[in-house]
Amino acid sequence: MSTTVSPLAPKHVPELPAIAGVRLATAQAGIRYANRTDVLLALFDEGTTAAGVFTRSKCPSAPVEWCRAQLKSGKSAKNLPRALVVNSGNANAFTGKSGRAATRLTAEIAAKAAHCKPGQVFLASTGVIGVPLPDARIRAALPAARARLSAGGLDAASHAILTTDVGPKVAAAAFRAGGRRGRVVGFAKGAGMIHPDMATMLAFLMTDAEIPPPFLKAALRRAADETFNAISVDGDTSTNDTVLLLASGASGAPRIGGAADAGDFKSALLSVCRELAWRIVRDGEGATRVMEVLVRGAANERDARLAAHAVATSPLVKTALHGGDPNWGRILAAVGRSGARISPARAHLAAGPLCLVEGGLPVSYRERDAARIFARERVPITIDLGVGAARARVLTSDLGHDYVSLNADYRS
Repeated sequence: MSTTVSPLAPKHVPELPAIAGVRLATAQAGIRYANRTDVLLALFDEGTTAAGVFTRSKCPSAPVEWCRAQLKSGKSAKNLPRALVVNSGNANAFTGKSGRAATRLTAEIAAKAAHCKPGQVFLASTGVIGVPLPDARIRAALPAARARLSAGGLDAASHAILTTDVGPKVAAAAFRAGGRRGRVVGFAKGAGMIHPDMATMLAFLMTDAEIPPPFLKAALRRAADETFNAISVDGDTSTNDTVLLLASGASGAPRIGGAADAGDFKSALLSVCRELAWRIVRDGEGATRVMEVLVRGAANERDARLAAHAVATSPLVKTALHGGDPNWGRILAAVGRSGARISPARAHLAAGPLCLVEGGLPVSYRERDAARIFARERVPITIDLGVGAARARVLTSDLGHDYVSLNADYRS
């Protein structure tokens, strides 16, 4: 008999602490639905620095193109970020010249609210692809949002960016620099079209530390590779994937960048990204459980990732996971077709502490013990390829009936 657990509930979401130098507000612009919060405005103190990672799609949205351009030109103080505008309900992708014009006009209005230049405004969108963005509604909502800005607006902001998500994804961590305490907070959205490089996700990370852009970029890239680029819900990626990291420098701590305190900041950043990545997979459209796939004993990191991603994206593995069925044959079959080198005679597979396969052969175990592990909310799987020392870890969700229902009528 199959067993399931309930989808992620909003009650599990912690409250985010405020970040000095950052003020936020939300608004209802009626972009796709009436009476729904769908616009976020954030303003940053002067001196804030930024870094970003984006979709690798060859068809990026207009906001992604805009943000990339601003980051490339952000070499002087006049280009440092002062504002962020995010909308849900419309992706502003495959919208051509009108989409690019909408980003420019939105940036110009936001710039007036922030008393900065349009090039100091970052933009992000999520929602339906191929529909013209009703930017006039967004621009009309920004002045009212400007009047409601507050340092404690992070929790409202985490709701404004959602689409098919069951609930918001938030995380926070503390670190020390120069004897003073700093914070990293983050909020994200994403439930479907989730796969490495990157996913249909938006994530906004903020810290009160003072960090130069080169260090910020390197730290974000590393954290994203270990978290947001190591999750999969359905094997699809989007046109709008955006992760932005903004550092206000308002903590009063010494500048971070190559100093001994940098390690503590990186650990805090990784912790926040890891928690957000977990919440995205756990909230996969219709998801009831998550499989944590650890591949070790690979010849190199590429092979480890090939094997892990093959398991994470296998419909047969994901449907078995949905039913709580410990069908390890599907897992090893996925590894076998992944292209990764494997020694069948030395292969090992375990579910949590329970060994299922050793030396390429099934071992004696009680089926009910394996089923008990596969019925958990989080199912840990370890696969040893038996040919080297490299490893990779990927999180993936199950695939059930609700995923089809949600995506069969997404535009209805």
